[in-house]
Amino acid sequence: MPLRPFQRLIPSKAVRRNAVELARFFLVLGGVVLLYAWLFQVVMRLAEGQRGYTWIDGLYWTLTTMSTVGFGDIVFTTAPGRLFSILVLLTGLVTLFVVLPFVFLRYFYTPLIEAQMRRRAPRVLPETTRGHVIICAYDKLAEGFIGLLEQERIPYYVIEPSPEAAANLYYAGVSVVSGEVDSAATYEGLRVSAARMVLANLRDAQNANITLTVREQCPHVPIVAIAHLESGVDVLAACGATHVVPVYQWLGEQLANRINTSRAQAHVVGKYHDLLVAELPVHQTPLVGKTIRDTQLREHTGLSIIGVWERGSLHPPHPDRALTSSSVPVLVGAQEQFEELDYLLAIYDYNPHPVVVVGGGPVGLAAARALERKEASVCIVERDESVYAALRNVRARVIHGDAMDAATLEQAGVRQAPSVLLTGADDATNVFLAALCRRLNPELRIVSRISHERNIETIHRAGADLVLGSASLGVQATFSLLRGSEIVVLGEGVDLFAAALPPALSGLTLEASRIRARTSLTVVAVEKAGGAVVTNPPSDYVFAPGDELLMFGTAEHRRRFDQCFNQPGRSAATPLHKLFARRGGPPGRGAHA
Repeated sequence: MPLRPFQRLIPSKAVRRNAVELARFFLVLGGVVLLYAWLFQVVMRLAEGQRGYTWIDGLYWTLTTMSTVGFGDIVFTTAPGRLFSILVLLTGLVTLFVVLPFVFLRYFYTPLIEAQMRRRAPRVLPETTRGHVIICAYDKLAEGFIGLLEQERIPYYVIEPSPEAAANLYYAGVSVVSGEVDSAATYEGLRVSAARMVLANLRDAQNANITLTVREQCPHVPIVAIAHLESGVDVLAACGATHVVPVYQWLGEQLANRINTSRAQAHVVGKYHDLLVAELPVHQTPLVGKTIRDTQLREHTGLSIIGVWERGSLHPPHPDRALTSSSVPVLVGAQEQFEELDYLLAIYDYNPHPVVVVGGGPVGLAAARALERKEASVCIVERDESVYAALRNVRARVIHGDAMDAATLEQAGVRQAPSVLLTGADDATNVFLAALCRRLNPELRIVSRISHERNIETIHRAGADLVLGSASLGVQATFSLLRGSEIVVLGEGVDLFAAALPPALSGLTLEASRIRARTSLTVVAVEKAGGAVVTNPPSDYVFAPGDELLMFGTAEHRRRFDQCFNQPGRSAATPLHKLFARRGGPPGRGAHA
């Protein structure tokens, strides 16, 4: 059917609808003005006895009265005439000063601004765009990932199907492209063939669709797909994902790595070449009450303390810092050195009772399985009947009940347990459970899942020793895959990062550089220009041109490093494509688990 002239003139349905509403309002307003202009003549003739007024006079008086201008050259002197004047005046106040501004904003100004905002978000990238990261949705994971990309000065683009939402992201400072995530045209416009990575971070079914769509456009670009379901891991890998990140399974395993089981031991949380990174809860060990200097860990085992956790806060390893029963030192060293440490601590903090896992969902089940692989006994508390029924085939003891009831926790053995793991998705519930568990057993190690960063301090105050979230885990895992390194999960806001040696430090010893004193960073390894790695470099190690430093700390510590040792505008971070080239590229294709 051919378009009508009005449709040809204004092709957009939304704009046509707004234009129609505006036209209706002005037609009604014009009709009211004409009606009052006619009534003006009638009232003047009947009430005032004056017959010489024309339509022009009526329109003139009506408009001056409705707009409250009121020149006063034409007035009514009788009561009926003045009542009519009041009616016209009130009508003008409502229509011109209330309704007209609303209609103008709703149907003209706001659509105009929204149209301009929508045009701000591009649909096609310049042909010179290369080495960028494509993110398929803006969520908590993407927000944290973007922060790391901006630190590394890596370009990125977020896909947003809604033009309005894309415009809002654009004005918030996010690099966004408007388009559908399952459209081949979107990825063609994003120059996916020149991209460094595609992050599929929606639900499993959508991620499978994205992966197949991208593979049609480019068979070689690395795709990192987030899997929420256990079955999604194999499906996404079969669809062509280079790496699959099963966030809930990994979260459960990482939480289980932080739990004390039958005896005191170090928990390995990451690896860099032959260097292991681990955490050591010192509760009920001879290290409690000693300063870092007095522990003599380096002299006895060769391990170095690079930081100390205290209920969610990371502190630099000052030699005079005393370790408390809640302290968790972060250690680095070789595999045999950790084996020596575990041998020395084997007789301490022995507790044969089961670890209590609150929640039998995907995170809790993954944690229970990881603990069972360590030959630790586990007791799961689950209140949901359907989830409880699905847990009947697991080896762990399962209790059906509400963990918020102290009696249920006591039945699970929380008063005797070495640790409790809180895996629920609701932060408020986890905060309550942390406080309840701490009251029931002050010596308990409490490790919890968290969903929102704003609740981290709260749950630590409630009694939790360590918290991890699926978003932060996904961020760290994805960024590690991007830079082709091992995944290291050290906690909220803490990371290992590589930095090229600043020219100002060349020729200085590690001690003379005062890196730790000036930035609170700890140098845990140095990769020399030839590829050799010096782990735990001694204080008299001399930095040479081409060295790359592996340092441990927070983003704030890293900014201090840039400010202290690098020229303004120059980042200390090693470009990730150089890391890829140096280490043979990112890990191979398939599910990364």
